[in-house]
Amino acid sequence: MEQWLDKAMQGVDPDSPDAFLRIFVNLMAAMPWAALFWWSVVFVVVGALLGWWRGRLLEGIAWAAALGPFGWVVVLMRPRPRPRAVPPPLPRRR
Repeated sequence: MEQWLDKAMQGVDPDSPDAFLRIFVNLMAAMPWAALFWWSVVFVVVGALLGWWRGRLLEGIAWAAALGPFGWVVVLMRPRPRPRAVPPPLPRRR
């Protein structure tokens, strides 16, 4: 924890008015943004596949984008949509 705090406080004067902003920027610089982006892409792709399989493509994408792998569970727990009733064709006119 001390190393993490030292990294966050590196180059920050605690008495300066922008100390909070500098600490925030230091913490954001320590985040693995590329890995987080690619994991999010994987979650959305798998959510799209599960949604397509269940007949709810856009819903699968939306839930996976919002909740990650927990969105997969939401898509899998929802029932499949019922097919719409199609009336029989009309008789041909003579």
